[in-house]
Formats: sequence, C-alpha cells, structure tokens
Amino acid sequence: MGAIELKISIHQLVERIQNEELLQALYDFLKSRESQTPGAIWNSLTEEQKREVLLAYEESEEEENLIAREAIFRKRK
Repeated sequence: MGAIELKISIHQLVERIQNEELLQALYDFLKSRESQTPGAIWNSLTEEQKREVLLAYEESEEEENLIAREAIFRKRK
C-alpha cells in the first residue's frame, strides 16, 4: 500500500472513531512522531533495553506466548 492509500485509509478510520480519548491518543502519537528522527527512540535505549525489546519480539513469534487482546483489556478495568 502506497502513501496515498495509507492516508486515505487512516482518514477513513479516524472518521469512524467516536472515542475522544482514543482520538487524543492518536493525535498525540502522530504529533510526536511527526518531528522525530527515524530511529531516535531505538538509539536512545541502553544495550540492555535493546536486548529486552529484541527478546520480546522473538518470544512474540511463538503463538503460545501471546495473550488475547480481550484478556489484556479485562485486566485494565
């Protein structure tokens, strides 16, 4: 999907969202990423933090390590 198609899809998705908190979170996320240099977050991590992220990614490749979205949101309430 190219940039134009992505923008159209994002606009359509945002138009359907009615939750103001979610819209604010999306806005804040996009605004912070707009001016951020690619790789800045990764480069700001310590070597230990980088290892932890990579390990979490590896573990996420195994189906049995995943937690259902519903289970996570039930824990937050």
